[in-house]
Amino acid sequence: MNHFKKIADLHEALGVKPPEHPLFSAIYGEQDKCTGSKEIEFSSAFYTIGFKKLKSGSMLYGKTKYDHDRGVMSFVKPQQKVIFKNVKLQENGFLILIQEDFLAGTALYKEIKQYSYFDYEVNEALHLSPGEEEIIWNLYFNIEKEYNNNTDEHSKAIIISHLDAMLKYAQRFYNRQFINRAPLTGSTLTKFNALLAANFEERKTKNIGLPTVSFMAENLHVSPRYLTDVLKQETGKTALELIHLFLIGEARNLLTAGEMNISEISYSLGFENATYFSRLFKKEVGVSPNKFNKQKNHAADATGASPYH
Repeated sequence: MNHFKKIADLHEALGVKPPEHPLFSAIYGEQDKCTGSKEIEFSSAFYTIGFKKLKSGSMLYGKTKYDHDRGVMSFVKPQQKVIFKNVKLQENGFLILIQEDFLAGTALYKEIKQYSYFDYEVNEALHLSPGEEEIIWNLYFNIEKEYNNNTDEHSKAIIISHLDAMLKYAQRFYNRQFINRAPLTGSTLTKFNALLAANFEERKTKNIGLPTVSFMAENLHVSPRYLTDVLKQETGKTALELIHLFLIGEARNLLTAGEMNISEISYSLGFENATYFSRLFKKEVGVSPNKFNKQKNHAADATGASPYH
């Protein structure tokens, strides 16, 4: 597998003319020039943003493969392995390649790391509506115009501004996609909660640790960042926050039942030690497990029955 440190080296491998700038390039892919005769497997030291509609062939990054379908945008971070295999374009497409040093001194240098879709897998690429495609293409052509024709002291700032807009639109379009595709994929939250419940039941008979976001994502067949973003859209909370809420909910039930002490409850939930469990419980509930027990017992003594039942 090739690793490209320089954008110019990837240009050469793709058979396109050298880049106009050593740290940034915009490649317009014409439909009839992508013959599909190459298989290229590589990683790179730069960000890659792509738009394409595949007539045939496939591409892969992450653990999954994307076959030809309607137009999608993909976002690949540095060091991620990418494979193009026998790709033929159904329509024209583009690639934008960005070395991190190109962004140095701009707000986008830090902001680009906050866009979680750079950690998605290829089957979680962004599917665009016709209206969204038009917005993205307009931004691309604005970038390309500056890249090819207007090199002066303002060019970089203008390119950065269009690139910033493209990334922000992509985030907006992903939020739309999370909503629109929910009926097709089923409720992620429902599947997530069912998996948490099944994991909890399994922990009653097996010595397994706490469920992690990676564990949940793997069993739901999505990437961790995609899972967190979908759940954030559905609930306003991240995957980790929902795991914690589930665990503390079970802890409250067990404390109220009064059949196990705090250490036993901590162990049964998968915590390595009771201290971490107590700290998380207090963060979510507002009081420690010990104080929760005292409040419950005090209320029970006053009324003759526990108010938590």
